[in-house]
Amino acid sequence: MKKQTPNKRSALISKLKKVKMLLMDVDGVLTEGGIILGIDKQEFKIYDVQDGMGITLARLGGLKVGFLTGRTSEVVDRRAKELHVDICYQGASDKLEGLRDILERYDLPGQTVCYIGDDVLDVGVLKHVGAAVTVANGRPEVKRIADYVTTHSGGKGAVRETVELILKAQNKWKSVLERVYGPAAL
Repeated sequence: MKKQTPNKRSALISKLKKVKMLLMDVDGVLTEGGIILGIDKQEFKIYDVQDGMGITLARLGGLKVGFLTGRTSEVVDRRAKELHVDICYQGASDKLEGLRDILERYDLPGQTVCYIGDDVLDVGVLKHVGAAVTVANGRPEVKRIADYVTTHSGGKGAVRETVELILKAQNKWKSVLERVYGPAAL
């Protein structure tokens, strides 16, 4: 994780309080980055169940959630449907253009979006959102501009970590957990 001074931590919390939408890349963020290709256009990805629960918790906390990825894959569509994400924007060779489309569609300013990316194709988006996050194994160029670097790697809980940060910054964490587990479980 990027070492943060109290002032930088305070600035991060301030940015996270404004978040209304969580967008993320898929390969390298929701997955470790590996793609298994089989015959007849079969494609396999491994997703972390804690990241999936993080997306569910984000939605319970009132956040819009979406995928913004450069590739196109039926497996990503399936995961988006399973998790009831609001937007699954695939084939974005220009991710900044994809971000602009999403912002227009949802009538949101960029500063209300948190984006999680891991590679240089994500830099344009990261520079135009309110909270820029990268995963622990993100590329150095991405880490340099990120507001936050997760302690978890892509496909290994980084999304869940980010969701918890947002919900805690917005003082929604306890109420979201109560919706899932009930007040007695806390």
